[in-house]
Amino acid sequence: MEKKIIGKAYVLGNNVDTDQIIPAEHLVFSTSDPEEIKKYGHFALSSVPLNQAGLPDGGKQFISGDNYQSEYSIVIGGTNFGCGSSREHAPLALQIAGVKVVVAESYARIFFRNSVDGGFVIPYECSIKLNDKIKTGNTIEIDIDANIIKNTADGKSYKLTPLGDVFEIVEAGGLFAFAKNSGMIN
Repeated sequence: MEKKIIGKAYVLGNNVDTDQIIPAEHLVFSTSDPEEIKKYGHFALSSVPLNQAGLPDGGKQFISGDNYQSEYSIVIGGTNFGCGSSREHAPLALQIAGVKVVVAESYARIFFRNSVDGGFVIPYECSIKLNDKIKTGNTIEIDIDANIIKNTADGKSYKLTPLGDVFEIVEAGGLFAFAKNSGMIN
């Protein structure tokens, strides 16, 4: 996994729950079938109301048309991102849709753990309310080593909470892969 991630931002508000990330009616697809798993990407963030507070410019669809990958690889959220049920499919859906990093003020603990344990997306925290400073479509640079997020639209940079071992676990592909690679388990 690269140590510098550059991509377009998709900006959300506070309290984005797992049913907004991947609606329950779309949990019927197989995660082991290469064609069916794409549906998780296609339906990612499909139920977020386009008039939700925090969505700039009147709201833009996360996935357009019949695609399963989004043009947005970085999600910017507010507080309590990933609240709701303990759905492991939520960070998986974001990963399938092409998201590499979610940056939020805070996470529901289960979403954070599912993101890391499954090796799906990097869950960065930032104490600054970025969803007021970044707009959907802005190009964002995230420097993993320096724990810095930069909005290239205005040139402003913000400090992210250091990841600790989280990056290595996500980079390995999840907790079990990390444990196996590091010799913790056979």
